[in-house]
This record gives sequence, C-alpha cells and structure tokens, in this order.
Amino acid sequence: MKELEESERKRRRGRGLRNGRIGYEETEESKELEMKRWRGAVVVEALVKVVPMEESMEGSGSMVEPEVMLEGGREDGLGETPVERGMEIGSVVGAMEVVVVKGEGSLPVSIIWSCMKPHVNVGTIGHVDHGKTTLTAAITKVLAEEGKAKAIAFDEIDKAPEEKARGITIATAHVEYETAKRHYAHVDCPGHADYVKNMITGAAQMDGGILVVSAPDGPMPQTKEHILLARQVGVPSLVCFLNKVDAVDDPELLELVEMELRELLSFYKFPGDEIPIIRGSALSALQGTNDEIGRKAILKLMDSVDEYIPDPVRQLDKPFLMPIEDVFSIQGRGTVVTGRVEQGTIKTGEDVEILGLMQGGPLKTTVTGVEMFKKILDHGEAGDNVGLLLRGLKRGEVQRGQVVCKPGSLKTYKKFEAEIYVLTKDEGGRHTAFFSNYRPQFYLRTADVTGKVELPENVKMVMPGDNVTAIFELISEVPLETGQRFALREGGRTVGAGVV
Repeated sequence: MKELEESERKRRRGRGLRNGRIGYEETEESKELEMKRWRGAVVVEALVKVVPMEESMEGSGSMVEPEVMLEGGREDGLGETPVERGMEIGSVVGAMEVVVVKGEGSLPVSIIWSCMKPHVNVGTIGHVDHGKTTLTAAITKVLAEEGKAKAIAFDEIDKAPEEKARGITIATAHVEYETAKRHYAHVDCPGHADYVKNMITGAAQMDGGILVVSAPDGPMPQTKEHILLARQVGVPSLVCFLNKVDAVDDPELLELVEMELRELLSFYKFPGDEIPIIRGSALSALQGTNDEIGRKAILKLMDSVDEYIPDPVRQLDKPFLMPIEDVFSIQGRGTVVTGRVEQGTIKTGEDVEILGLMQGGPLKTTVTGVEMFKKILDHGEAGDNVGLLLRGLKRGEVQRGQVVCKPGSLKTYKKFEAEIYVLTKDEGGRHTAFFSNYRPQFYLRTADVTGKVELPENVKMVMPGDNVTAIFELISEVPLETGQRFALREGGRTVGAGVV
C-alpha cells in the first residue's frame, strides 16, 4: 500500500502517467504500480467529459476525464485514454476491467487499458477424478510461463469458496487467463452436485466447455450426465481433453476410447465427428515432466479452444427484450412500463409487442419515448433500467410479468420441458419429496405464475437434492426461450431452480 501511496504522490505532482510533464518520472516500476491499481477495480458508472482534439494533450485524440472514479481507483482523471463505443458494462478486456461510462448525450464510451480481446467464459466438465482441477491448474501454469496468466496451484482451486446464487450454495473456483486471441474466465466445480447446481442456475454462464475424460477409464456415468446437462442448458460447444494418456500403453486402446467418446457426444446431439479431442497429461504439464504430452498438449488444447469455441453473441446484438417490472399511467402522455432491458436496443418510434399472461395474440404498440432517471433518451440498451412510453395502451391492458419485445422475436407457451434442481432442506428448500401434479409458483423473469409438474413415467417422486427433467404446465401463457432460467417457490421460499 505504501508503494502505491508513494507512486500516487509522484503521480499527482505531475498529474498524468504518459503526459511527459516535469516532476513525474516514468519508470518500469511506476508503470507496473499503475497497472496494479487497475486490476482489482470495480466497475461503476462515471460521468465523462469528452474533450475536443485541440484541448487534449499534444493532439493525442479525444480525452476522457471521468469525474467519478472506480472503487479502489482514484478520483481524478485518467490522462489520455482510448475511447470505444457501445461496450457492455462490466466487459473485461485483457486482464483489466473496462469502466463503461456514459458520455454527453448518454453515448456509451468505455475506458480501455489493454488491447481489445474478446471475452469468453469456459468451464471444465467431466467425471469425478478424471483430472478437471489438475487440468485447470495446468492451463494457468503453462500460460503463466508465456506471461498470459497467473499460475494457480491445484489445492487453491480445489478448496473453492462457496457462493450463493439464487439462494443455492455452490462451490466454484474462478480463474482467468489469456491466449494470443482471447481473454478467458474459467470455472471449475469441485463436486458433482456443485456442477449440477451451477449449470442449472446459470451462476457461471458457459460459452463453451472443456470435457475432461481419463484415458484409462474412458467415459463414465458423470461424463454422460455432464454432456447431457451441457446440451440441456445450452452450452454451445465443447472441446475434449483425453487425460492421463501416459497410463495407457496401447495406442489402439486410446483410439477406442476416442471413438466411444465421439459416439457419446453424437448421441447427445453434439457434432461428435468434428469436436477436437486433444491427448495429453495434465499432471505432466503441472510437474513439467514429459513436454510432449504435458506443456505442448496444453498449448494445443488452448489453440483448439480458441479456434473451435465461437465468440459469444453480445447482448446488444440480440433482438430487443425487456421484462415489465412496473406499469403506471402519466396524465396526458399515456402508459409507461418500466424494467431492465435484458437484451438488444430500443429507439423511440420502434414497434414492439407485449407478450404473456393474456388471452389472444400479442398486443402491438409503438414506443413513443424512452426515459432513464427522469431524462428523455433517444434509445435504451441491454443493462439499462428504462421507462418506455407506449402508444394507445390503457394501464389495465399491461401488467408486471409480461415482456416487451421486438415483434415476432418470441413465442409464448403454457407447457414446456425443463431440467430442475430441487433444493435440499439445508438450502432452505422442501423437507419432503414431491410427486407428479405438484403445484408450486413459477418465477419466470418478472412473472409469477402457478403451474403443475408432470414427472417422467420412470420417476415416481423427486427428493430434495435431486435433479430431474420434467414437463411443466402453467395456468397462463408466458414467453419462453431455450436456456431461460426460472425458480420454483412455495410458501414464500425457493424450492427449486430450473432451465428451459
């Protein structure tokens, strides 16, 4: 802390890291300190002033001068900073957080420190003891040698801290690293139950998975369960790591395991013939022994992850969708619905539909105004809390729980299939099992609807702590999409979490 304060004093004397002013000497050490202070920064919204070219330092382009700073950051400006439009709040770039700030005319600008790399969330999945955590530790070690990660020891990942997501306690370890192409956030769940809960609640959203299979054992029951879950919760693509290959002497055996794995993936509707399968030993990589199946295999695996797992579609590029949280009418102006924009953007004058919780087709209307914190905006985008003024609707026609969306982008359903996890008594869930025709309340986005559960024929009852795929029927239609999360509640407490 002392060194930071010292660097801060020096910095304030010359106000600006790269401005080349008298009284501030830039050294490697001061650069390192400067970078250090940004790494733990928490994203907050900041007000900015975008200064015209001629006013900025030696014509270095436009400057951004935030007046509000990061927690753990500082309160004065940042010196020169590249400006990037339209990034999402909380995007991560390189190993740094991006501060997304609102400029004049509420134009989103963001402050970016390191080179722009797409951010991708991945996770290790697979049977217990097949080497998921060892592989996670090995990836950080190998990439740390290339200067693209901080090496994290096996036991640090293994004693993952417990977190709460939607009232459910889940142990997950988060590590981050970079490749030449991307920045990754990687999740590793120590226990099978944690893994199931994580997938269903979406606590750690995965854009792709690394399936770890032990070569001597081949695919095991949890391998299958994890592939099935990945398919059901909508993990778009998988890459496989065939681990512990040094324990198998016969190359034909490896071929057989690989064939079995490809068949299994195809059975669960993943492209089994195309998925890259990398052979190696995570332990060799971690201990630095056999380079061929150790370090080189890890680098090959990361190349495959870079190539094969596609960049996720940003929320801004999806069709507009906003769940309604509240409705009120303003005299002489009409009906206003408020909520947080889930995805896409909305501009004044655009046509929208209101869906859910009603008889007949969707209500069509036009947005005549977008407001945020009592200010009139020309548009709202993913992550904004906005009020939308809707043309020609009475207050009684719209209600909380419905959604406003781009026409034709969503369908409503009464009956759907979903995977649910039932909370245990310790997690505050039910104390007893439930059977078919059980009727809890369903919380879908902002809607709260009664429905009933139909269990599959081979399942007589569901115990707390189980996960099951079942059919659910609601008393009224709600807009649903594959991969959507929901909660089941009964008597004021959450009893389960699910994904459509």
